[in-house]
Amino acid sequence: MSSIFDKEIKFLPGVGEKRAQLFKSELNITTIGDLLYFFPYRYLDKSRLFKIREVGEDVTTFIQLRARVESIQVLGERNKKRFKVIVSDGTGRAELVWFKGINWVQKQIEQEREYIIFGKPGFFNGVMSIIHPEIESTLVAQNKFRPEVTGVYSVTEKLTSNHITSKVIFNIICTAWENVNGSVEETFPEHLMKDYGLMGLKEALYNIHFPKNNTLLNSARYRLKFEELLGIQLNILSVKKKQEISYKGFIFSNVGDIFNSFYKNNLKFPLTNAQKRVLKEIRLDFLNGKQMNRLLQGDVGSGKTLVALMSMLIAVDNGYQACIMAPTEILANQHLEYFSDFLLGLNVKVELLTGSTTKSERERILSSLAEGEIDIMIGTHALIEDRVVFNKLGYVIIDEQHRFGVEQRARLWMKNENVPHILVMTATPIPRTLAMTLYGDLDVSVIDELPPGRKSIKTIHFYDSHRLRMLGFVKNEIKKGRQVYIVYPLIKESEKMDYLNLEEGYDGITRAFPPPEFVTLVVHGKMKQSEKDYGMKMFKDGKANILLATSVIEVGVNVPNATVMVIESAERFGLAQLHQLRGRVGRGGEQSYCILMTSVKLSKESRKRMEAMVSTTDGFELAELDLQLRGAGDLQGTQQSGMAFELKIANLGKDGQILSIAREAAIRILEKDPLLNKTENGKLRVLARKYSADKIYDFSMIS
Repeated sequence: MSSIFDKEIKFLPGVGEKRAQLFKSELNITTIGDLLYFFPYRYLDKSRLFKIREVGEDVTTFIQLRARVESIQVLGERNKKRFKVIVSDGTGRAELVWFKGINWVQKQIEQEREYIIFGKPGFFNGVMSIIHPEIESTLVAQNKFRPEVTGVYSVTEKLTSNHITSKVIFNIICTAWENVNGSVEETFPEHLMKDYGLMGLKEALYNIHFPKNNTLLNSARYRLKFEELLGIQLNILSVKKKQEISYKGFIFSNVGDIFNSFYKNNLKFPLTNAQKRVLKEIRLDFLNGKQMNRLLQGDVGSGKTLVALMSMLIAVDNGYQACIMAPTEILANQHLEYFSDFLLGLNVKVELLTGSTTKSERERILSSLAEGEIDIMIGTHALIEDRVVFNKLGYVIIDEQHRFGVEQRARLWMKNENVPHILVMTATPIPRTLAMTLYGDLDVSVIDELPPGRKSIKTIHFYDSHRLRMLGFVKNEIKKGRQVYIVYPLIKESEKMDYLNLEEGYDGITRAFPPPEFVTLVVHGKMKQSEKDYGMKMFKDGKANILLATSVIEVGVNVPNATVMVIESAERFGLAQLHQLRGRVGRGGEQSYCILMTSVKLSKESRKRMEAMVSTTDGFELAELDLQLRGAGDLQGTQQSGMAFELKIANLGKDGQILSIAREAAIRILEKDPLLNKTENGKLRVLARKYSADKIYDFSMIS
């Protein structure tokens, strides 16, 4: 990229030191390059000039007028002041009104001068008025870029209060482009542009800001989205290639007595076809001599834990130790119970290490682990402590991986001189485009079917006015001997959020279900971990009928007797979170229910979420919709999982096809030049370096 792109914007006419500071603090823009890569978020069609008489009350879009100022008035006093301008174009009159920035606007407008006016018309008593329109002298307009399609730029409240509007940003970008004077260095080699029919970078940057028409705008968008997504894919896939070259994997060639005995005698039900497929994929990784890095995703209850256990038995059959790290003690304890039950009668030594392990037990476990006497180690964060030393660690599994930081994960597989095989698991279905971006350096396995016999959870949407019906339904389920979750979005009442909160909910529930006939427990995120675990254990052991909680119970809880999940103020939760909460029930043989409680007043997006939850239990379908509704940046887990880069123009919810093409291009490039060392790929090497991601693992930490 030309050095002109590195020039600070404070030196541009119309910016200066003060505005430059605002651009830096509010928009993270410091250079001309930053400014030209600050793209409009929408566009307005300014190709037509309306006559005032043409605009009727049925016109609801933005319009553009050319009119002369007839009169100027400042009305009202102090905080109730307004600035009113009457304009005419010979066919009629219109009012222009400002309530803010009056002093600044007043200086821009002169009596009898002609202006280009742009805004959304409204009518009062038959008179057309435009509130806070864009306005520019026709004399000034003649000397500026006048694209027919005009971009609208994001501005913050602080920028607006300092008179930096979208129009001001556009004018500064015009100045920046004049400074660049055509000095835009192409970031793609010619063969790539030819193969994929891409617009040149100079032309794309011009047409993203100053498009002459929609055709050129769409070509510019495609080119810039492709560039962004290709850079990300080159970065991710080149990291993967480097790891394949640098790290050889342990070969687990033997499917031995332990695995075969388990399969023949201990497997209590047949595997689904999806489980068989994933085990085969893992098995092939164990044989190919490369260190496995695989993401296993599957909906709640799809049988990931069984796949994890069976793949660990292959490691044990080959003389290696395996470990699984869970985010909470209750989940780690569940793994121990599950594994111990399934491994009954087999010569497999399993131990558990958590923060609650006593000192004497810890010493015994650490000694046995170092001596190689423990085959499978289950634990929480306690596993990454320096004192935890394995004898021959060959396989690491991270459960609910998004709950751990990158450094925490890396410290676990640094326990070995040679890097072990790695499997990371998540019960949060990840949209395909997000998986290709956040986890593009991992091979992905998906368990996309539930074990036979599992009854689909029935989801019901109730408004608050139906609360008595909900309480009656809950009471009937409790009378059948079932247990109930009730989840709230807040712990205490918030002045800004009128959502039913946990404390208020507890009062209402204990009145509807009075003790001692009914036992109600409370668990929330501000409790100590030991208190949360104790409450969850009480509920799991059947010593309470109702568990009131915040979303801390979202992951890992397995209570087969719980058949009802009530989610209060469900509109407060995202689709992925709602689906995770729903997955806490339906784990036994009885029919289970999820009840979504909301207010009657719902936004369009919230209503779509409720409708989606009622219509499907497919987590992957919901994840795709969640991505479309909320965008990648807001989805749960993306920050922890590695989206360190900022997408400036591409949208993972809408640009899946471009992402697939960019990924295919990256794969083709790296097949011929794995490390982008060839001279012809110098530009692509620079592009890849622009996009670094906080990897799901970081082998640079291994010395």
